[in-house]
Amino acid sequence: MEAARVHTRSTASRLDRGQLVLLGLLLALAGLAWLVTDDRMGGMDSAPGMELGSLGFYLTVWVVMMAAMMFPSVAPTVLMYERLRAGHRERGQGAAPDATALFVGGYLLVWTVAGLVAYGVLEVVREIDPPFLAWDEAGRYVTAGVIAAAAVYQVTPLKQACLVKCRSPMMFLAERWRQGRAGGLELGARHGAWCLGCCWALMAALFAVGLMSLGWMALIAVFIAAEKLLPWPATARWSVALLLLALAFGIAISPGDVPGFTEPMMGSL
Repeated sequence: MEAARVHTRSTASRLDRGQLVLLGLLLALAGLAWLVTDDRMGGMDSAPGMELGSLGFYLTVWVVMMAAMMFPSVAPTVLMYERLRAGHRERGQGAAPDATALFVGGYLLVWTVAGLVAYGVLEVVREIDPPFLAWDEAGRYVTAGVIAAAAVYQVTPLKQACLVKCRSPMMFLAERWRQGRAGGLELGARHGAWCLGCCWALMAALFAVGLMSLGWMALIAVFIAAEKLLPWPATARWSVALLLLALAFGIAISPGDVPGFTEPMMGSL
């Protein structure tokens, strides 16, 4: 009996060390992604309506951006998946350790598809080139409107429901658990879908102010982390909503006075 207790404590200790290593790896990858993003964006002017470049360039930047912005916030869910996976595997029911990498891959896959949809929509709008989107016409108000809409979404029941799923990884994973590598990929994609439902409006606000700005990226990443990690989700949601409304108001009234905001050239958006 004593030997069994010692074995249990040893197993728990290994899991704890493994989770610390996994957490360190996720944070290290996020840090590396920030460095790569900074390098890829070097010298680029970031403003509303800026050209996103070729599809290949945009896609590589977008995926790295998602890793930089999302890995810190999604880390608790990844750690919970790894703990449950390891527990199932000890009982002969789980997948190999690479299932955790597939979980992360499924999560990124959802955000990759979302990024491709956004790229397609923006390219269609650019092709149509409606005159009212010019910055000296209604461009600033459209930009402010997108950010204000993101603020309103912050306090909707749908936002709250998605955030609950993101903040409760144990409940989500226990309800939807799937075995094996394919199960890891599926669970990662499912969690990515909930995360997309939670954060799509914040990403729309990032597109509105200028996607290729490290400063705006960092601000939106802080908003996401605050909502998902702080112990006061309602306070975080409302605080982010108020900050977004203030930003929208500033851009609509006096965009040149908004810190870090770059106005497009007149006649363009």
